[in-house]
Amino acid sequence: MRILVINYEYPPIGGGGGFVTRDIVEQMSAMGHEITVITSRFEGLSKNEFRNGVKIIRVPVLFRKKAEVASNASMASYLLSCVFYCLSHFKSTSFDIINTHFAVPSGPAGHFLSKRFSIPNVLSIHGGDIYDPSKKTSPHRIPVLSHTVASMLNHASRVVAQSRNTSENAVKYYHVKRQIEIIPLGIKKPMFTKKTRFDLNLPGDAFLFCTIGRLVKRKNIKEALYTLSLLKDSGEFMFLIIGDGPERENLENEVRALGLEENVRMLGNVSDAVKFQTLYASDCYLSTALHEGFGLVFLEAMECGLPIICHDNGGQTDFLINGKTGYLTRVGDIEGTLGSIRLIMKDKDLYQQFSSFNKTLVRDYYIHRCAEKYLDLFRETIVSNH
Repeated sequence: MRILVINYEYPPIGGGGGFVTRDIVEQMSAMGHEITVITSRFEGLSKNEFRNGVKIIRVPVLFRKKAEVASNASMASYLLSCVFYCLSHFKSTSFDIINTHFAVPSGPAGHFLSKRFSIPNVLSIHGGDIYDPSKKTSPHRIPVLSHTVASMLNHASRVVAQSRNTSENAVKYYHVKRQIEIIPLGIKKPMFTKKTRFDLNLPGDAFLFCTIGRLVKRKNIKEALYTLSLLKDSGEFMFLIIGDGPERENLENEVRALGLEENVRMLGNVSDAVKFQTLYASDCYLSTALHEGFGLVFLEAMECGLPIICHDNGGQTDFLINGKTGYLTRVGDIEGTLGSIRLIMKDKDLYQQFSSFNKTLVRDYYIHRCAEKYLDLFRETIVSNH
């Protein structure tokens, strides 16, 4: 198949939705399909690139100053740039299907091109693009965006959600009555050279917690910091934070206010190899995020055998099992999270049970399974469109 992928964010810019798009389309390419991605341009990146079998076209956008965060102007201008480029360079016979990621801002571009070229459009929604409880600008709170999202969901040829939670939010907030397919996300089997804590300049005897993600309010890392500040009587520990974003300065101030300077390291953005080396050297994955559309980072931690402690609000509840993969607590339940942390720190047998279970379960969520389900849906959609 010749597949046009529309996503305003694609690595190295953006967050989880862009990275999983990359992994899916690279897997599709490896399976013999022709993939073209239209994404946003950013300083230092080529306008056109062929990487790992995928053709990447980066169109100009306005006022994107950070790789990890898109401005409103950059998102609006992406829509226009994407449409203009495709109309100028492609014909109606160039592709068999469009796969649009994110209802806004990518959604209207995919919808318009689907109508213009008379080819089906599969819309993939990623959770945060339709519901983000930490944002005043979340689409479900703003009438014009809410109307746009609802229109995209209702008019796409097919809609794919990454989890039951994302599908339920589409129904709850946008009153969607059509069928929504659920295709769980996946991770690539990581290839990295394992390193010791000594190699990574990490304390050998400390209990190491790790978290990964864009530093935004939805990740709610302040709650994790406060919870860990109550652990000072439980032995030596360290909290490793991988990622960057607009909340970094606030979090650094919080670390100082809580007296955790010796217990927290903010590692910033790192390579995939360093990310997995750090996870492998850690003892537990800790997240206090308010909501996750799916939570790929949990799978990455499970691949490295880490027990997971997180909240029970989001798509991660499709695969995380309280008492099996670690512990799920209610949002804001600091005592519950603290109690879960103490159990995992003290009970080595319990720790090993969680670790072994996670290493086995994660095999069901490798990227080839996700790509195969998408390809089956694309074939079915193309046939039904004719």
